[in-house]
Amino acid sequence: MNLVELKQKPISELRTFLNEQRELLRELEFQVREGQLKQLHKIKLTKKTIARILTLLKADEKNTTEQAA
Repeated sequence: MNLVELKQKPISELRTFLNEQRELLRELEFQVREGQLKQLHKIKLTKKTIARILTLLKADEKNTTEQAA
C-alpha cells in the first residue's frame, strides 16, 4: 500500500492496519525460519509499510498536540 492510500485512511483504521501488518511480519519471519517463504522481498515491503503508517501516526499526533497548545 502506498503513502497516498494510507493518507486517505482515518487514524483508527491506520492503527488496526498497523496491527495487521505487524502480525503479517511476524508470520513472514516465522515462514523464513521454517524455510517456507521464497519471496523474501515481502518482508522488506511489510517493514516499509509499517514505517509509513508509524510516520503518519506520529505526524497526526504532533499536529494534535500543536493544535491543543
